[in-house]
Amino acid sequence: MTESDLATRVTEALEADPAAFDERVAEDVATILDEIDAGTFDNPQGIVGLEYEFYAVDRGERPRYTEPGGEASLARVPRRLLSYVGFEKELGLHNAEMSTSPDPLNDSGLRAQYHEVRARLEAASDPMSAEGLRLVSDGMWTIPPEGETARGYLGDSVEVEGVTLATNMADSARYHAMANSENAVVGELDAPGVSFDAETVMPESLITSIQPHYQVPQARNLPEYLRYALRIAGPLLALSVNSPFFPPDLYDEGVSPEGILDEGHDENRIHVFESVLNPADAEKVRFPRDVETVEEAVRRVAEDRTVVPTAVETGARFDDEFAHFRHKHGTYWRWVRPVFGGASESAANARIEFRPLPAQPTVRDVIALQATFAGLLVALHRTSHPVRRLPWASAESNFYAAAEDGLDADLEWITADGAEAESTAELYDDLLSLAAEGLRSRGVEDAASYIDPLRARVAAGTTPADWKRERVRERTRAGEPFDEAVGEVQREYIEKQAETLLEGTFADWL
Repeated sequence: MTESDLATRVTEALEADPAAFDERVAEDVATILDEIDAGTFDNPQGIVGLEYEFYAVDRGERPRYTEPGGEASLARVPRRLLSYVGFEKELGLHNAEMSTSPDPLNDSGLRAQYHEVRARLEAASDPMSAEGLRLVSDGMWTIPPEGETARGYLGDSVEVEGVTLATNMADSARYHAMANSENAVVGELDAPGVSFDAETVMPESLITSIQPHYQVPQARNLPEYLRYALRIAGPLLALSVNSPFFPPDLYDEGVSPEGILDEGHDENRIHVFESVLNPADAEKVRFPRDVETVEEAVRRVAEDRTVVPTAVETGARFDDEFAHFRHKHGTYWRWVRPVFGGASESAANARIEFRPLPAQPTVRDVIALQATFAGLLVALHRTSHPVRRLPWASAESNFYAAAEDGLDADLEWITADGAEAESTAELYDDLLSLAAEGLRSRGVEDAASYIDPLRARVAAGTTPADWKRERVRERTRAGEPFDEAVGEVQREYIEKQAETLLEGTFADWL
């Protein structure tokens, strides 16, 4: 697609009447609520799914090109290659995403999730390698493309026919429209030690995540599942933190390496997503509040600030009956959010999408988090666990404390006996035991095998963010410049991942 064609599509997308769009969303709300009343979104059992994001790096060998690339430097992925290997395009040209098929939460279903992810990665390996590329599972990239800076790559844009287009962004009209709409998202990155203004939302492509989904059996119980999902957000984020460093050229002048190592946050993804996609006068990305009813959950999406109202094409899918609501939901950026969808009535579902988690060192670590999330929702709801009484403000505080300090964060938790957890060990003993109990209640015979990779992190007191930080610290103490140390540790991360991605766990790195 030429830049002119893309600019035309962006212009067309922005020509929709906002009032007419909002009217259609309101009609869609009525449709969804009618279907909830009819039981269309109910399922006989819980169902799990996963969105899994990657970025591509140069393997250091570019057989199709005359010049070799820089090993582990960020690389653009040919668009045709993504569809060929079963991945979808994401925000940046370096991004790739897979979505697993939904499976019942039981022993076979979880195995199917793992094997589907593994099968797609195995299928992608040779075509990616032929292009001199490797897919990386990580929270944030730190080495920009060979011969470029992170600031240049993220900030590069052109103006075509009055439309600002990010040079390194996928050719999705919706992505580009965000920076050109009346309610534009301005792409201002603001994080500890980092400030960077872009004319587009391209800085959001710094980060990659996993997003487990859990389809609730009864749609009307969604508020209770959401309440529990918010209480476990902080503890699960603390276990998974994996983005302690930005690309070094993004740090502000005068920020010291010692300050970054001693005071930097463990999960900088949180800052990126919240600062880049939040307009100055609205908090679209935030830790959401509890809801009391499923009707309230639906209306919150509908009443959220619209970024890009547009004419929406519909087809024969079941959820095309509320296509404008679906479009609105695409910019309902909450860390935990309800989803109502389904290609057909038989596949219709109400689910919890859990967005706090960064991509992980290995596939088994990813599945461990997915299984733990789902097992917790089952056990917490089934037992009416007393952590539901944890105040919302405490759950929110837990979340941001976890982003800052990982396993060192002081988190609040109420254990199964109704007492406050007095230590990190007590918190995770209760939480992980509950997850295993929830999985066993769904017929997962070897629940421990899914939970153990996370237990190992608790026992070692070490997260992927800790692993990166300590290695950079060791290198800088030995006299290596900070920017070189970050790059070398990133290369070490990628090398270890290449050895363990499909079969190992992060515990093997410790």
